[in-house]
Amino acid sequence: MLLSGCVSTKKTISRTTTKKLASEVFQNHYAGFIVYNPESKEVVYEHNSQKYFTPASNTKIFTLYASLKLLPKFSPALKYSYKNDSTYIQGTGNPTLLHSYFKDTSTINFLKGQRNIVLHLSNFTSDRFGAGWAWEDYDTYYSPELSGFPLYGNVLTAFQTDSLVLYPNYFRENISYKPNAFKRDIVSNTFYLNPVLKDTLEIPFKIDQPLIKELLEKELGKNITISKVMPAAETNTLYSVATDSIAQRMMYESDNFLAEQLLLLSSSTLSDTLNTKKVIQHVLDSILTDLKQKPRWVDGSGLSRYNLFTPESFVQVLDKLYTEIPKERLLSLFPAGGVSGTLKNWYKGKATPYIFAKSGSLGNNYCLSGYLIANSGKTLIFSFMNNHFMHSSSAIKLEMQQLLEMIRDTY
Repeated sequence: MLLSGCVSTKKTISRTTTKKLASEVFQNHYAGFIVYNPESKEVVYEHNSQKYFTPASNTKIFTLYASLKLLPKFSPALKYSYKNDSTYIQGTGNPTLLHSYFKDTSTINFLKGQRNIVLHLSNFTSDRFGAGWAWEDYDTYYSPELSGFPLYGNVLTAFQTDSLVLYPNYFRENISYKPNAFKRDIVSNTFYLNPVLKDTLEIPFKIDQPLIKELLEKELGKNITISKVMPAAETNTLYSVATDSIAQRMMYESDNFLAEQLLLLSSSTLSDTLNTKKVIQHVLDSILTDLKQKPRWVDGSGLSRYNLFTPESFVQVLDKLYTEIPKERLLSLFPAGGVSGTLKNWYKGKATPYIFAKSGSLGNNYCLSGYLIANSGKTLIFSFMNNHFMHSSSAIKLEMQQLLEMIRDTY
């Protein structure tokens, strides 16, 4: 009877899902869907699951896995060495230093106790933008530059109280109230603001080594020297914010900056060189060698349309996470449907959430991959990817929600 019931359930899900995917909303775009039971190790349903899709922010699931595999419980904040009477320091790519959300000051507190500070910034060898990012996004909050020693989230935060508040205040003399199509000049740190701000703005600033040095000097109240090399001496590591806290914030808010910097931070555990391509290659060649379809993985956030992943590859990585991490901790890292993050207004459960997943949105693309808790109490892993639709994303989400609810109630 049990086997018969399982077969009947799969047939019901297959019949209903196939009918839904043949409906008008899904007719004129590219859709892929797979549902997997990690306990029985069986595929409940699949459609185009081995085809490649543009994943958008679903890419952050791979970044999450890489971070949890490579990073310790507390994130490396700084590497430092002593030579003579000087403290040589180099960044790890840690994104939390003076970040407006994390407000981490571990590095500042440590450096205030050092007499002569020598800053080494040449270990960052990635480009400041990810491959395939849209150039016109350079002034948008979701596209800060990458760096090996980020400060303030690499953005200028501006909001209005009785007067204009800037964080960091360092850029106050760089504010212009002249009308401009962009919020910052493309080649300099001149910012264009409305004289009366209604909302909080986060505007990426343009980064170079002298700017990092000056910002750090302002915070420390002391001069710093820049060096092109680190001394041949024992290297120590300073630790700060818990890795899970950074990862959770990345997943809840779909924070591109945190995603990119987490990959760089992960690369700091492999060598002193901070490089996105190198850490991605390491993960694919050393940790995810069993993927059935090797992805084209170019950034940490999914901003790039060069990324190509299959629904099945997401399920494979989600299954690894499910196997390797305690369930309560794992689900806490994902937005919960109807409750938190980017899923707060969608996939609402009855009494408790039934979807714990990462969404991914780009123009004409919407993807969702994660975990579904069925009414039976069983956990299913799924990836639902939609590319090149002409409908509104809300129409796509509504159809997806109805389908996932059916699976929840049936399985």
